[in-house]
Amino acid sequence: MTVVVWTVEGTWPACVDAARAHAPEGADIVLLHVSGQDVPDAAHGAFAGLLGRGHPRPHGPAHGWGRDPGTRMEEQATVSGRELLAAAADRLGRPCVRRELTGRVEREVVAAAEGADLLVLARDGDRSHLGPHSLGPAARFVVDHAPCPVLLVWPEPAPDLGTIPPPPPHA
Repeated sequence: MTVVVWTVEGTWPACVDAARAHAPEGADIVLLHVSGQDVPDAAHGAFAGLLGRGHPRPHGPAHGWGRDPGTRMEEQATVSGRELLAAAADRLGRPCVRRELTGRVEREVVAAAEGADLLVLARDGDRSHLGPHSLGPAARFVVDHAPCPVLLVWPEPAPDLGTIPPPPPHA
């Protein structure tokens, strides 16, 4: 059995705890972290767009000229992802594989779950109420497109049943 655990900043402990509780002994567990490209790509574009716009060009590395901030953001995301995966592996306390991917987050997660027997992920939206808004866009995409069974967990205790939205007026 292969279990993929999607680790995200802020909700990863609940996913790791769920995998520890629900994955049988001997299961192959893959801890997955995906760094998105949106912010680094925007920084690359902004940096490229500022070149040659009539601004004085300070010279030398001390002034930062020629250093693309998007590259630095990518490097920081890689380090952050590795640290998160290391903490997740420590919390899991059993053998696992760590996978760090970069790209469009929701699509990378769905692709990584191909061939898995279970995908574990956490709610990432409004967690103060039960209902569909407890899933953000990325988690909603993953739940809707996952090629395997999904275990969807609350990162903290679930809200009480009184938070269920009322039925529509025509029901």
